Amino acid sequence: MDDEDCERRRMECLDEMSNLEKQFTDLKDQLYKERLSQVDAKLQEVIAGKAPEYLEPLATLQENMQIRTKVAGIYRELCLESVKNKYECEIQASRQHCESEKLLLYDTVQSELEEKIRRLEEDRHSIDITSELWNDELQSRKKRKDPFSPDKKKPVVVSGPYIVYMLQDLDILEDWTTIRKAMATLGPHRVKTELFELIPLAPVKLEKHLHSARSEEGRLYYDGEWYIRGQTICIDKKDECPTSAIITTINHDEVWLKRPDGSKSKLYISQLQKGKYSIKHS
Repeated sequence: MDDEDCERRRMECLDEMSNLEKQFTDLKDQLYKERLSQVDAKLQEVIAGKAPEYLEPLATLQENMQIRTKVAGIYRELCLESVKNKYECEIQASRQHCESEKLLLYDTVQSELEEKIRRLEEDRHSIDITSELWNDELQSRKKRKDPFSPDKKKPVVVSGPYIVYMLQDLDILEDWTTIRKAMATLGPHRVKTELFELIPLAPVKLEKHLHSARSEEGRLYYDGEWYIRGQTICIDKKDECPTSAIITTINHDEVWLKRPDGSKSKLYISQLQKGKYSIKHS
């Protein structure tokens, strides 16, 4: 081929390449426009809420939301029920604690009142012997003294052997009460021995104890065995059927018992020593 043919052929090729490039550019622009229109259409569907690509994940999210909402509601009900149960438990525990404290307080007050009643009975028994002296002294205090008239004291009438002391009646009462309390605390045998050693009187025959019985630190000792509060014992008295009772209180000279019928009674330690009553573990 000569130069002219080559140049012509080159120009044809260039024209053909230009046409191809132009067609490619047109196709590319057309494709871009089509894709852009498709994207715009999808966007409009999404905005309108009609696109399948949007509706399927939205349905999944809504289902998950309903499940989680249901679970949260159940959990809320369980939490409320748990809090309600805890509240009721606290109320029940508070009521039970209050009732137990009331019972404990009732038992404490009852024990204190029984102890006071026992002491008052002891004082009454110790003062009954000299109640006439006590009443005379109180009446003499109430009466107004006349400065121009001499004091006239009513003589005290006593029976049996006695000793006359130059003491006031109240002093004698106080001494007698002290002796009675000492007898209740130390035991009648020891107090009588010490008392007759100090006061020389006519010889007195001391009582002989048939059984060994005493109280030490809230416990009762009887014929080699120890008894404590709360134990059930069997009480035996001559010519009577044995009975059972529960020890409630142990004092220096007496023991308080609770019968099966709920009644309470007391048993003096001196009665155990003399053999009027005998006890044993039930």
